[in-house]
Amino acid sequence: MSSSTSRIGALCGVLAGLLTAVPGLVEAFTGETSATGVPLAFAPAVALPLLIALHQRQDAAAGSLGRIAIALNLTGLGLFGGAAFASNLVLFHFDEHLVDETLAGSPTVPVFLASATVFAAGCALFGTAMIRARVFPRLPSWSYAVVLPLFAFLTAFPESLLTSSLHVVVGVVLIRLSVALWGMGDGEAATSPVKSALAKSPQG
Repeated sequence: MSSSTSRIGALCGVLAGLLTAVPGLVEAFTGETSATGVPLAFAPAVALPLLIALHQRQDAAAGSLGRIAIALNLTGLGLFGGAAFASNLVLFHFDEHLVDETLAGSPTVPVFLASATVFAAGCALFGTAMIRARVFPRLPSWSYAVVLPLFAFLTAFPESLLTSSLHVVVGVVLIRLSVALWGMGDGEAATSPVKSALAKSPQG
């Protein structure tokens, strides 16, 4: 992959991490506000270039699992991002009674749950692909596979210290992966560990 694609993805990842972590940190003290909802609404969209760049960097090492994972994760991120946008910029400004009345009997809640499920499954699978490919650091790879699926469901609950903390952790994970991606420089996309070992072995 080109260095420009990699670095654009890394920069977008850092921005997405900040748009997630900073509001989460603020909400730990202030609770959910209209001001913190704006960056959270846009964070999933900004994270898309990072996800694509991560996949391109590890494609050769991740193989078919990585290709299935990126398709599911991108789909889930798109659905979850739409739900986050509606929740933070639309539903938040409605009276609570009006929200309950509007959602009663509508397909919105089941669709939100389905979106969270697809997003959680995509994150778990893509995180697994990163763990197996061993291209990116293990801690953020494991965190992506474990923390982001929890984040998908727990953010539906009322604002609390737990949900605020999850926003911060997810933001840090995105930033850490972005820094790792940026640090890989201009090299070619990673190959599998087996191919790398064979390439380094003495030629007979």
